[in-house]
Amino acid sequence: MPAASGESSASAGCGLRGPPVIVDRSFRRGRTHDLSRMSRADLLKAFFLDSTVLTYVVMAAVGGGLAVRWAGTVWPPLVAVALTALLYPLAEYGLHRCVLHGRFLYKARLTASLWKRIHFDHHRDPYDLRVLFGALYTTVPTIALITVPVGWAVGGRAGASAAFAAGSLIISLYEFCHCVQHLRYAPKSRFLQRIKRHHLAHHFHNERGNYGITSVVWDRVFGTLYERTTGVPPSATVFNLGYTAIEAKRYPWVAELSAGARRDGDPRRVGTE
Repeated sequence: MPAASGESSASAGCGLRGPPVIVDRSFRRGRTHDLSRMSRADLLKAFFLDSTVLTYVVMAAVGGGLAVRWAGTVWPPLVAVALTALLYPLAEYGLHRCVLHGRFLYKARLTASLWKRIHFDHHRDPYDLRVLFGALYTTVPTIALITVPVGWAVGGRAGASAAFAAGSLIISLYEFCHCVQHLRYAPKSRFLQRIKRHHLAHHFHNERGNYGITSVVWDRVFGTLYERTTGVPPSATVFNLGYTAIEAKRYPWVAELSAGARRDGDPRRVGTE
């Protein structure tokens, strides 16, 4: 996707007005996990007490402890950690673009509920903290699949343990950045400002770009980065990820699990409070 100039309200989330929120307030009525209404203190409390984040911390501690116990020398585990850190942004990009935004998961009964939980629900309501974090039954195997072979190749079981620990900490950082991107809060860090602007455009302008959450490097490499929204047409499937009424008739399983709620329409339904 080519870069363009200018900027819409959808990507102005780190400016003075705060991130865009859904105009249809009835969609969020009565919710207790609404990131658009949380303060930074609320988020920090919710984040560090969340069972998913605590699980990652335990995984990192166990992996790090095993790496120390099994390491004959410090270098192989350190190399494994470095390789994990280098590979993570590519894995993040590839999984987001090819798997989460792929349309094959909702077309099978066995994987429809998986896709609904790990991404459809998040795009349908980007401010719901309950579906912001990845589901452990998907993230833990993915962390292991990516990190363990790399670590084992350079450092055996010590390297594999170190890489797994690093992956657990990195995904915790990923989840924190992702939370900040959806919080009504203007971060002071230029890095956080930039990735927040890009990610809000992904959610509220056009979902077929800006796939990176913690890095824009691979979006730039593969031509899916757009710095501004002017010149990039708004997407009519930004909330339903292509699971339209027509698709729901052909593949009804996600619709059945969602009680028919899809949030069709284009991002011009989105405004600011």
